[in-house]
Order: sequence, then structure tokens, then C-alpha cells
Amino acid sequence: MTIAPIDMFARALYFHPDGKVGEGERRMAGGSDGWHLGVFHVETDADLHADHWEMHPDSEEAVCCLSGSLRLHLRQERDGEPESTVHLTAGTATIVGRGRWHRLTLDEPSDIMSIGVRAGSKLEPVVG
Repeated sequence: MTIAPIDMFARALYFHPDGKVGEGERRMAGGSDGWHLGVFHVETDADLHADHWEMHPDSEEAVCCLSGSLRLHLRQERDGEPESTVHLTAGTATIVGRGRWHRLTLDEPSDIMSIGVRAGSKLEPVVG
């Protein structure tokens, strides 16, 4: 195996069930089996698809703010409940539950790391 640097802002790491780790295309949904670790530099809400809810049915997701400041919005689980928000600043993280609809908005340009299983992920536009 050749050991070389991997540009984490251009590629992703994949952790496969058989214990192998590989690098590949960064993606927010779909992808191979196993866990996906992606790092993203985002300047605007458009870079985050802030106008869409995202959900990962096959795993929890760790969302980590490496630099900057952002907000993770969690869609209400039942009608009539309010949306909740978690504020993340540099060096903080949160865990989004399996199957929980969420989206991100920026307070300022940020570097974000997410870790989760992408297979089966879904997106829905924010309505209203």
C-alpha cells in the first residue's frame, strides 16, 4: 500500500465493515457501504444545502465544527412541536440521531466534518 496525503477538502475517507479504510468521492447522500468521513469548507448557506432537510436512516451522524460557527436545525419529530437548534462553534460537535431530519445554516464561514453512513440518505426541501 502506498502511503500518501489525502486532501480531505476534496476527498473522503470510507471505513468499511471488513476493517478496511479507503479514500473516495465526497458525497452527502448515497455512496458505498460503511462509514463516510467528509470535511467541508463552506462560505455560504448555499454550500450546505440549508434549504433542504437531510436524513440518514442507517446511522447516527457526528457533525463537528472545526472552525467558524454554524447552527444545526432539527425538524420537529411530531406535528406541533417546535424545531430545535444546536449552536456549534470551533472545536464542538453534536450527534444527530438515526433517522432524524436536520439541516445546517452558517453564522460565518466554517470548516465542518461529518461522520456517518450515507447509504439510503434522503433530502427534502424546506417548506415555508
